[in-house]
Amino acid sequence: QVQLVESGGGLVQAGGSLRLSCVVSGRTFRSYAMGWFRQAPGKEREFVAGINWSGDSTSYADSVKGRFTVSRDNAKNTVHLQMNSLKPEDTAVYYCAADRRISVVVATRESEYDYWGQGTQVTVSS
Repeated sequence: QVQLVESGGGLVQAGGSLRLSCVVSGRTFRSYAMGWFRQAPGKEREFVAGINWSGDSTSYADSVKGRFTVSRDNAKNTVHLQMNSLKPEDTAVYYCAADRRISVVVATRESEYDYWGQGTQVTVSS
């Protein structure tokens, strides 16, 4: 069974930074593409960033381009989301997700991901 556990969320002032981590159980992590999604109160869950299985292809939502960076460490079964220049509108529960398909292209739709973590809260104060 594949389990995903996020960490690193918290409360930060606008302009600050946070680094989210997601540890994935199982021996097949290196074959998964990984994505980060977020859901703000009263809103639908949305794609934030993703990285393919080899780490040489990434994708970002327009709202976070230039501020967020996704990376992975296959030796540690971990994917990170470095979030800089945070804004109050970044406040949400952040989820990591795993896509079992081996593809060069990073998936951006929820339905393309097979496994999900429980989420970690990120709150950005103004």
